[in-house]
Amino acid sequence: MLIHPQFDPIAIHLGPLAIRWYGLMYLAGFLAFLWLGNSRARRFPERGFTAKDMDDLLFYGVLGVVIGGRLGQVLFYDPGYYLDNPADIVAVWKGGMSFHGGFLGVLVAMFLFARKRGKTFWQVTDFIAPLVPLGLLAGRIGNFINGELWGRAADPALPWAMIFPQSQDNLPRHPSQLYQAGMEGLLLFAILWWYSSRPRPRRAISAVFLIGYGVFRWIGEYFREPDAGIFGHSYLVSMGQWLSLPMVLVGAALLFIAYRSQGKS
Repeated sequence: MLIHPQFDPIAIHLGPLAIRWYGLMYLAGFLAFLWLGNSRARRFPERGFTAKDMDDLLFYGVLGVVIGGRLGQVLFYDPGYYLDNPADIVAVWKGGMSFHGGFLGVLVAMFLFARKRGKTFWQVTDFIAPLVPLGLLAGRIGNFINGELWGRAADPALPWAMIFPQSQDNLPRHPSQLYQAGMEGLLLFAILWWYSSRPRPRRAISAVFLIGYGVFRWIGEYFREPDAGIFGHSYLVSMGQWLSLPMVLVGAALLFIAYRSQGKS
């Protein structure tokens, strides 16, 4: 059985300035987005994206992730706490970012970017979908370093079962942050990078992202201690699963429409 190392959440002290691991993981995700995006822009010039576009996409995306992610955490998961502690809403350095809220924020940001640049919404989302999973990987590593979002109780005989002292119950648990990093991060990245390496119908790459993330998040939630959320605390269907279900359904519908439209063209 393992014990969580309880990393110091502060990675670097620069005088009075404290740089936290959580923030560095987000920075790593944004840099990966920029690097991969420039690589795709050079490799597929016919898709209509330039290095300048990538800089602007990163700017829009950061705003969408941070604002949407924080509002999602406030509204979907901890509305009672933040109603009592409104000053903590802006305390993003303490952790607490909802993927689903960040996802909605990014969709709004991409819509605004597409409108400004004269591109279609699906042209933009199909291009950026393969760039996202490595950012999700970095975020889950940040959760693990913070010792937050730990897993459900596990069999003590499980070789990688881990005690998270932050949980204050000393139960061996699944390191679900690492499970999610592997599924939503590495595996989803590999699927999307391969799938997007050849021409696909409009919407199809976005659809595969929605389906892939929704399915992997649904699976991961069976190993993660469920959050209470606005629907209450449930071990049967968690808040994360409720929010992922529409992603899978919308993704399946988009994939059907994409290939059906291609067949008619």
